[in-house]
Formats: sequence, C-alpha cells, structure tokens
Amino acid sequence: MSDLLERLRGRGWRMTAQRRVVAEVLDGEHVHLTADEVHARAVERLPEISRATVYNTLGELVSLGEVLEVSTDRRAKRYDPNAHRPHQHLVCARCGAIRDVHPTGNPLSDLPDGERFGFTISDVEVTYRGICPDCASA
Repeated sequence: MSDLLERLRGRGWRMTAQRRVVAEVLDGEHVHLTADEVHARAVERLPEISRATVYNTLGELVSLGEVLEVSTDRRAKRYDPNAHRPHQHLVCARCGAIRDVHPTGNPLSDLPDGERFGFTISDVEVTYRGICPDCASA
C-alpha cells in the first residue's frame, strides 16, 4: 500500500474506488503529474472514472494537505504527494521534468534581516532550474 493511501486511511478518508485509483496514480517518488495526466492514468485502471471526479479528488487531497499543488512555470499545475517532507524542486527548462530535491541548510534563515522588510517568514519555496540529462543529450 502506498504512503499516501496509508495516510488517507489513517485520517478515516472514505476510500471509494475512484479515490483509491487517484491516490494509487499519485504514488511514488518524484511524482508531479498534471490533473490530465492523473486522469489518463486513472482511466487505464478504472475506465469509468470521470475527469470531474479526478479534479474534485485532487482538490480534496490538496485541501487535506496530503498533496501539494505545484506551479513552477506557466504550464499546468502539478500535484505532488510528497506533502510531509520539506523539499524544493529542480525543473528542466526544456521539457518541464520536475524532481524533488532536499538541499542542506535552512532557507528560512538564509534571508538576511535587512531583506525581510518586517515580514514574519513562515514558508519558503525555492525552484532550481536547469536542463535535465535527457534534454542535454538531445
């Protein structure tokens, strides 16, 4: 059973066949699928699942804090099940591939006091950009 499925069961989330399939599709490391990609993969497992059900389920998972909605560029939002381990993203500027990365250090403390402008900082999002090996060799 996937980590996401275990977390959802632990919360007592009603596990319909459709919800289960969406959670199974999101299982794995470095998963950053668009809603359309989630739907396409879900249809392979459960042909009758609707696009609306996938979108609604993704919205619920984001509201529960079990999935992150990631927007790293002007492309479609992506859904990241790695919601409980702090991480940043590494994005290919050509193909849009996304990998989770875990830099050392504390980005909250890296911002000098003079650059905080009185803000109380609660969260940081850093996106590293580059060219992935596949695109570099093409």
